[in-house]
Parts: sequence; structure tokens; C-alpha cells
Amino acid sequence: MTNFAQPTTSNLIPCLTYRDANAAVEWLCANFGFEKAGVFTSATGEVEHAQLRFGNSMIMLGPKRDSPYGRLIKQPDEIGGCETQTVYAIVTDADAIYSQAKSAGAEIVLDIKDEDYGGRGFTCRDLEGHLWNFGTYDPWAT
Repeated sequence: MTNFAQPTTSNLIPCLTYRDANAAVEWLCANFGFEKAGVFTSATGEVEHAQLRFGNSMIMLGPKRDSPYGRLIKQPDEIGGCETQTVYAIVTDADAIYSQAKSAGAEIVLDIKDEDYGGRGFTCRDLEGHLWNFGTYDPWAT
């Protein structure tokens, strides 16, 4: 089997859309610890594309649009709060980010707990309902 992966920092980059991409960038940085790697805006200051770092990983996000790609993507509230993919972030202290997320108003959908397979984690929704999983379980270390 051919390995198509390019040797780079991280080969998988989740891409999300938000109705208010400006608010999403600020909220994710302030409450989940992301750092702005690149934020590209229109002449009116609206986020067109953003790259946010989390450790050696990254997400990309942009505004929800009526475009060929945009029509392929649904927001969680358009499909009963469900997702077809989620992001799992490996953290050093699940309890600390749990407290931060909860105080920021993130909806905790699976409460923090120790997992049978190791690690400790929880699942929450961000300001537009996207699901995020945070935990100390590191599959690379096992």
C-alpha cells in the first residue's frame, strides 16, 4: 500500500465552519487554549479562514457559506445537535480544561470521568454546538 502522507508536523487537520467565525476564533482561543497561527479576514474584518494551533496540531475554520463545499457541511443545530465527526484533544490536565470550558458556558454533554482504557476526559459543545472531546489518554504513548 502506498503511503500518501507528507512528512509534516500533523497530517490530519480538522476543518470546521461557524456562522460567526470571528466569535469562534476568539472563543476557542480564550476557552480551549488554541493559539492563532493565521487569521485571514475580508476588507470588512470578517474571518474568511483561520488556522488555530493546539500543541503540535491545528484546526482550520471558516464561515458557514452557501458554496459547493458549504452545502456539504451542516451545523450541529441543523441535524438535531449531532455530528458525524468530532475532535479529540490530548491535554495534560483534563480537570483544568473542564473547569475552563464549563465556566465559559460550554455545554458538558459527557461529564468528566476516568476511562476504563486509561486517561480522564469529557465531551462538550462549543459556542455553536460543535462537539469537542478533551482527555489525558494519549494513543501515541500506548
